[in-house]
Amino acid sequence: MKTQLNLESIQNWLPSKNSPLLISGPCSAETEEQLLATAHLLAKTGKVSVLRAGIWKPRTRPGEFEGIGSIGLQWLQRAKLETGLPTAVEVANAKHVEEALKAGVDILWIGARSTVNPFTVQEIADSLNGTDVPVLVKNPVNPDLQLWLGALERINKAGITKLGAIHRGFSSFEKSAFRNEPMWELAIQLKTLIPELPIINDPSHICGNRELLPYVAQKALDLDMQGLMIESHIDPSQAWTDAKQQVTPSALNDMVNNFTLRVPESRNEEFIDKLADLRKEIDKIDDLVIQKLADRMAITRKIGEFKLENNVTILQVNRWDEIMKRRSAFANALKLDIHFTEKFLELVHGESIRLQTEIMNAGKTENKQLASKVVH
Repeated sequence: MKTQLNLESIQNWLPSKNSPLLISGPCSAETEEQLLATAHLLAKTGKVSVLRAGIWKPRTRPGEFEGIGSIGLQWLQRAKLETGLPTAVEVANAKHVEEALKAGVDILWIGARSTVNPFTVQEIADSLNGTDVPVLVKNPVNPDLQLWLGALERINKAGITKLGAIHRGFSSFEKSAFRNEPMWELAIQLKTLIPELPIINDPSHICGNRELLPYVAQKALDLDMQGLMIESHIDPSQAWTDAKQQVTPSALNDMVNNFTLRVPESRNEEFIDKLADLRKEIDKIDDLVIQKLADRMAITRKIGEFKLENNVTILQVNRWDEIMKRRSAFANALKLDIHFTEKFLELVHGESIRLQTEIMNAGKTENKQLASKVVH
């Protein structure tokens, strides 16, 4: 079921016609000189649509630099006046909203640590009542689509129709090359639920390092996201926060020049016809896959009943190891990605376990009822 939000078209509030929309600037406003120098170099590229800067920085632990505070808004005002770039800042409470709007900030965004807390989001929403400032909502720290949706709905109910989302990845215990796992599927689910909602990708926080930025940014554009938020600093090595994930304005310019921009749809009739034929083939195969999965689960139920009759445990580790080895080897021979194969097999195996557990529990209930009748 799709979520209904009252949204204005992004074309009505885009501060620039740049494609893609590029929001850039330092992770933190550190000094007036640093912010102004960075802003001027970003404006000079002609690629940046909005200047961002962290004014208040919620940190994981106390004692770290937590932002320059309200004085940074004055520097941002001057940067806007000198470069002509609209500005954006993160807000985490009603006071932040009040000060940012008073300073003429053009776009506000709600950070991941705030999105995770409905009380915080509601406080921000209440403070936005009666305004028409564009608001972007980052995904929550944890992979919870309902929290993300809830935050968007709260801001929208406050009368904000110039609304967008920021995909910045999700916290995970699993170690990987990313600072925050992209979990692209959650951003895709959000887009499916609210097709008219603009989604901006934040590769800086997904990557945590500048080396991976081009790869993640390009993938976001290939997934038809409306823009990017990339942190840029005049001298990243000297940055007071998140030094490893920031790039110089010059490096940002080079990165953007190397992006491949693709269109969501083609009007070429030959392309449309060919794509329709290929999709029909996909549909047929999908139907067969689902049919075979249903056949597999029917056999799984029989196995569960057989195990119940013979009082055998549901899980046999040796059998699972055999399945993983044989199927993975077969998939590899067919040029299927090993990680995809493993996830698929784990999902199928998990459903098999669930079905057999259901049969076992039903059998226990029946045995108890029979025993009760014998006693009475």
